[in-house]
Amino acid sequence: MKIPREQVCVLIPTLNEEPTIGIIILKFLEIGYSDILVIDGNSIDKTREIASASGATVIVQEGKGKGSAFIQAIKHIKKPYIILIDGDNTYDPEQADALISPLLSGYDQTIGNRLCGTNTSAFHRLNLLGNRILNWLFKVSHGRYLYDILTGYRAFTLESLQRMRLYEEGFGIETEISAEAVRNDDRVAIIPVTYGERVGSDTKLDPIHDGLKIGRTIYRLAKLNNPLFYFGIIGLSFLIAGGVIGIYIIIDWLKNIDHIPLTILAVTLIIVGVQIIMFGIQSDIQLANQREFLHEVRKLRKER
Repeated sequence: MKIPREQVCVLIPTLNEEPTIGIIILKFLEIGYSDILVIDGNSIDKTREIASASGATVIVQEGKGKGSAFIQAIKHIKKPYIILIDGDNTYDPEQADALISPLLSGYDQTIGNRLCGTNTSAFHRLNLLGNRILNWLFKVSHGRYLYDILTGYRAFTLESLQRMRLYEEGFGIETEISAEAVRNDDRVAIIPVTYGERVGSDTKLDPIHDGLKIGRTIYRLAKLNNPLFYFGIIGLSFLIAGGVIGIYIIIDWLKNIDHIPLTILAVTLIIVGVQIIMFGIQSDIQLANQREFLHEVRKLRKER
């Protein structure tokens, strides 16, 4: 299948990528990808100058964070296909065709899966473990396993990108993109890609701090894709708290000690927990109906 490279916009968010940005742009140009958009987060080195001199269109980011850069860049993209790639030269531009190819066959999004083959040697053990845990958490909370939700190498159709409701300003943007793919019931292709060690600049990710933030983002976004899981966790917490207090009361009651206030609290927690779980069930039913409705709308659009 011939790849229409002239119909593809290569989007590269950058922040202090002076050692690598020129290399990436030149590689894409050599392959035949001529529309390269660099959105720079106010780098203090020569990233913008090198990107512009190498042949890319450069936009200075208005806000802060990778998410803000991605959201801002969407407004400037007109081509029907988009490649998103990090500017640190850890991904291979030669694999861009492999990411675009599924989009030509009807897929909405392609994920470049780093967590395969010999790529694991490029990860610190803590980062690799964190990635696997977050992917598992995403599967549990969103009901879909996407292999590598934090990858920085993806491809989209413009239509699928414009359907997304994106708000995350920082590194949580990859998680939000994955959650939106689930919410919109997008067809997502998983393509293995090579992943190299970062050279010339330090990573901007803190494994513990950013890992916890991404975990919270996964859980928070679950209320749109899996409300039963989201509200179920809250309801279960109330049920457990009420149950623990109830067990304590029963044990003490057997010793003839009266705990009326605690009894009221235990019953209240249990009732609240059950109600929240029931709310989650109702929300889950409504979400299923909404997805069915959207599926029928898209089906009718394709038939027209």
